[in-house]
Amino acid sequence: MAEQTKQFRYYDLVMAAFVTILICSNLIGPAKIAQVVVPGIGPITFGAGVLFFPISYVFGDILTEVYGYARARRVIWTGFGGLIFASIMASVIVALPPAPFWNNQPAYDVAFGSTWRIVAASIFAYFCGEFVNSFVLAKMKILTSGKWLWTRTVGSTLASEAVDSSLFYPLAFYGSGIIPDDKLPLVMMSQFIAKVSVEVVFTPFTYWIVGFLKRAEHEDYYDIHTNFTPFSLKA
Repeated sequence: MAEQTKQFRYYDLVMAAFVTILICSNLIGPAKIAQVVVPGIGPITFGAGVLFFPISYVFGDILTEVYGYARARRVIWTGFGGLIFASIMASVIVALPPAPFWNNQPAYDVAFGSTWRIVAASIFAYFCGEFVNSFVLAKMKILTSGKWLWTRTVGSTLASEAVDSSLFYPLAFYGSGIIPDDKLPLVMMSQFIAKVSVEVVFTPFTYWIVGFLKRAEHEDYYDIHTNFTPFSLKA
């Protein structure tokens, strides 16, 4: 009982950061296609959201590593609810008839008018990917006896991003004409590599935050007896 009622100083702040990054990367990022020229490689085209969405997995790693799978599960469900609300709000606002003197509706449609197919695919892929991320990290922590944090953060991201990309792109774009079907595997692979690369780049940041939180919270949870069902809010 004491474990369930334990109070933490930073858990709610980490939750807020996770949900903020998740919603912003899903609402703001997808509307822009960016291109950068990499010396020796050439131009690389990507959805701008790919730069920030993987950070939600970084915070998912931090939550599971410090607070355990069950508490991370509550945050994942919180993000799920926030993402659904944001999607509904964006759809309602886009659908409202613009005033005759307001000429910015086309730009608003492009920025926030994602089709429900893309929104549903994004939410479903997020749900599956985040739980895979948390599950793999929690299990690897036990297998490694809490050592080699980088193997858990990178390993869980490899698994979760593979799930996320393999679900999102076919569900969102297959047969839609937006992305040619024969190009989907290439897009999926490039996005997968980009997202995992972001996780690797943020590894020092992850180490610093995890170390700080473990010391501040006096917590380093091991999910030895955890019920790993995703369909619970019990912490």
